[in-house]
Amino acid sequence: MDTQFIYDLLGENAWLYVCTTFALLWILVWLYRDNLEIEEITDKYVFVSGCDSGFGNLLCKKLDRKGFQVLAGCLTEKGADDLRRLAGPCLKTVLLDVSNQDSIQKAMEFTKKEVGDKGLWGIVNNAGRSLPMGPSEWMKVEDYHSTLKVNMNGVIGMTTTFLPLIKKARGRIVNVASVLGRVAANGGGYCISKFAVESFSDCLRRDINYFGINVCIIEPGFFKTAVTSLDPLERELHRLWNQLSPEVQASYGDKYLDKYIKVQRLIMNAICDSDLTKVTSCMEHALTSAHPRTRYSAGWDAKLLWIPLSYMPSWVVDIGLKLVLPRPAKSV
Repeated sequence: MDTQFIYDLLGENAWLYVCTTFALLWILVWLYRDNLEIEEITDKYVFVSGCDSGFGNLLCKKLDRKGFQVLAGCLTEKGADDLRRLAGPCLKTVLLDVSNQDSIQKAMEFTKKEVGDKGLWGIVNNAGRSLPMGPSEWMKVEDYHSTLKVNMNGVIGMTTTFLPLIKKARGRIVNVASVLGRVAANGGGYCISKFAVESFSDCLRRDINYFGINVCIIEPGFFKTAVTSLDPLERELHRLWNQLSPEVQASYGDKYLDKYIKVQRLIMNAICDSDLTKVTSCMEHALTSAHPRTRYSAGWDAKLLWIPLSYMPSWVVDIGLKLVLPRPAKSV
C-alpha cells in the first residue's frame, strides 16, 4: 500500500526519484564524515620520511603549524638544518636513509624515546627516488635495484619497523605511491616500485584494520619536485645510452636518444604542476580526518588522465605511448 501510494504520487518515474534521493543522501553523509577531524592534535606524534625537500619538507611545516609533534627524517645534515630553521620548536629531525635497515632502526629508537607511552599517531612514507628511468632494454639489474631498495624496500622496512609504535596509538600509515603505480608508462624501477607500494598497502590495510589502524595511499600525478627534475633525468638517459652495446644502439638509431629526451621535456613541461599543496593536503587529511580515505588522487592529471586510464583496456595505453614516444630505427 505504501509503495503504491509513492508510485501514484510520483508517477512513472517514482523509482528514479527514490534512487536519486538516496544517492544525494549518501553524498551528503559522505561529505559530512569526510570533514570530521580528530581531536587533541597537539598530543599526537607524526614521523615523515624524505623531508629534505619536496612534499615531505612542505608537509612537515604544515603539520608543525597545525600543532602536531613532528619528527622529520632527512637524508642529509643540510636538509635537516634547513628544515629546523624554518619550523617551530615542536619539530625535531633525525638523519634517515630508508635504503639502510640500520638507519631505519636508529630512527625508530629515536622516535620511541620521543613518543614514550603515547605511541606514534602517524607515519608518512614519503622518501623516494625516480631515476634511472627510460626504456627497459637500457637498464641493468643494478639500475632496478637502486630504485627498488628505496621506493619498495624502504617503505616495507619503515612500516614493519615502526608498526609497534603505530599499533600502540591506533594510528595511521600513509604510503606515497604514484599514478605510475596504476599505469606503467615507462621502464626502470619507478613504476615497478610504486605498483609494489600499492599492493603492499592494500595487503597491510586488510591485515591490520582489526587493530584500529588506517592505511592510506597517496597517488600524486606529476609535480615539479626533485623527482621530476629534467637535468638529472637527461643525465641518466645519456648514461644509460652510453652503457649500451653498439648493436643495441644501432637498433634504436643515432637520433633516438635526442627524440626521447625531447618527448620527456614536452611531457614534463606540459603536465607537471607546481602546486605541491595538492599533495600535502591529501597527506594532511589522511592524518587528521576522523574517517580517512583509502586512496587519495592528487593533481588534475591524476584525476582526469591517469586514474581513468588505469581502468581502460591495456591496448589504450599501449597505443597512446606508441603515438607519443619515438620509434626505434629498426622497429618491425
